[in-house]
Amino acid sequence: MEQLGQKLQIKEKVGYGLGDFAANIVFQTVMIFLMYYYTDIFGIPVAAVGTLFLLSRIWDAVNDPIMGAIADRTKSKHGRFRPWIKWTALPFGIVAVLMFTTPDFSVDGKIVYAYVTYILMMMIYTANNIPYGALSGVMTSDSIERTSLNSYRFVFGQSAALAIQGLTLPLIALLGAGNKALGYQLTMALFAVIAVGLFYITFYTTKERIEPAKSQKTPIKDDLKDLMQNRPWMILFFMGLVTFIFLSLRIAVGLYYFQYYVGDESLFSMFAVLGTIGLIIGIPLSKPLTRKFGKRNTYIMSNILSGIAVLALFLPTPEQWKIAYIISALVGFFNGPGVPILWAMYADTADYAEWKFGRRATGIVFSAATFGQKFGWGIGGAITGWLLAMFNYEPNTIQSSETILGIKLMLSIIPGALMILSVILLFFYNLTEPMMEKVQSELADRRLVNE
Repeated sequence: MEQLGQKLQIKEKVGYGLGDFAANIVFQTVMIFLMYYYTDIFGIPVAAVGTLFLLSRIWDAVNDPIMGAIADRTKSKHGRFRPWIKWTALPFGIVAVLMFTTPDFSVDGKIVYAYVTYILMMMIYTANNIPYGALSGVMTSDSIERTSLNSYRFVFGQSAALAIQGLTLPLIALLGAGNKALGYQLTMALFAVIAVGLFYITFYTTKERIEPAKSQKTPIKDDLKDLMQNRPWMILFFMGLVTFIFLSLRIAVGLYYFQYYVGDESLFSMFAVLGTIGLIIGIPLSKPLTRKFGKRNTYIMSNILSGIAVLALFLPTPEQWKIAYIISALVGFFNGPGVPILWAMYADTADYAEWKFGRRATGIVFSAATFGQKFGWGIGGAITGWLLAMFNYEPNTIQSSETILGIKLMLSIIPGALMILSVILLFFYNLTEPMMEKVQSELADRRLVNE
């Protein structure tokens, strides 16, 4: 057996990171543009879109833990988690294109089509992303190295976001030649081809090193019972929920903000790009800050500062859109160090569960974590749709002052307050660095005995 706490080669970190680039080509397009696509291009009522986003998360409550349990029990010569990245690559690309295809249906028919393609996309995303996330927990047991690995992941993931934010609208205009529906479809087809290729690279360049004890029994009910008794994991679950409500609100309403408040839809791309550039600059700071202050304390400061910056987005007037650009970059920079830390902390909770309960279920830990984030994303999307309806939003027309105020609140005050309040949860997280050193040392001794 290889040394569990070993340092990973840059090649393997890059290969792992490319998997998040692949996923985010689609995921970021969905987060940023799908709400607008459904309401202003596809022609579905805004409240119906909000309901779709929320109801799809109910299925995730069943689907995600099942996928985690399946991944934990997968046996192949390539490991438990890596094969799923390869198996789901092509279906991921195909359904992504179908989701941004506009059939000539009635409004009710379009709603049904949206439900089928969106939920199917989320199921495939689950089958791909849960094993992908869990893979980081079995490539190395070194806690700092996990933070580094996830830094690579999110630099590549946010680089994909940067590409999506900067290129999507120009590509839609170029490929659609005036037909926005066709432009969205062809643009997603291009993104899908890139994603499929990168998933294969991730599969072939990574390796699983940590395995459950051969004597471990695997009833699912015990996995779920352990999860519910895993206090650090429960705290991170709610953190993921709140964080993705925050992100979903901000991202989904951004295009509306620039089209109807600032008065120029084309200015949105640079607003999003600058936020992502700030994020990419901030992400590599996670490792040195973690070494100095610890994961929890670094994450707390990241959330406080990014929350304050988001609140400030309420202040610029339409003519001061350049100030909004600067604030967006600051939000990303302050948020950056916390992004990879969250996933490194999830891997720590898998170690903690193995140490405390004598059973390892990495897939279940990451599947339930992913569900919390997807549920937060769904709630954020639902809240966006419902609030737009409550503020009397009407697509493709001049908005009332009430609607404009609502859009501003949804971009700034509401998500900013959520981010600051989420800090309270982190004070109850008890897996400090000394605690994790003890956990990993004792686990290493147990694994040697079980060999």
